[in-house]
Amino acid sequence: MKAFQLNSVLSEMTTSGTSWKEFLRVPAMSMGIYRLRPGDIDQQQPHTEDEVYYVLSGRAGFVCGSQRRPAQAGDVLYVDRSVPHRFVEISEELTLLVFFAPAENSLKAQ
Repeated sequence: MKAFQLNSVLSEMTTSGTSWKEFLRVPAMSMGIYRLRPGDIDQQQPHTEDEVYYVLSGRAGFVCGSQRRPAQAGDVLYVDRSVPHRFVEISEELTLLVFFAPAENSLKAQ
């Protein structure tokens, strides 16, 4: 079993000044926290893995392929692998729990 305190992960991110922190990696999946502040530009590129975002806090727009919708605390957003997507117009600091299946970047080597 592995257990994680998200507040500790967020504290590490604040100390290091990073916007992304992976805290779990096994072959079938990986998890991390992604944080964007108002004015930040989300520079994600399409991933080779399926992805799920759980919005812990904040507000922004979310563009996925040709669709656009608001994103706010409590939302769960699923993105198929290889589909362009990004958060836009971040109005409140956005904190996201991110799941990749299989683990992020594990399919690039194939």
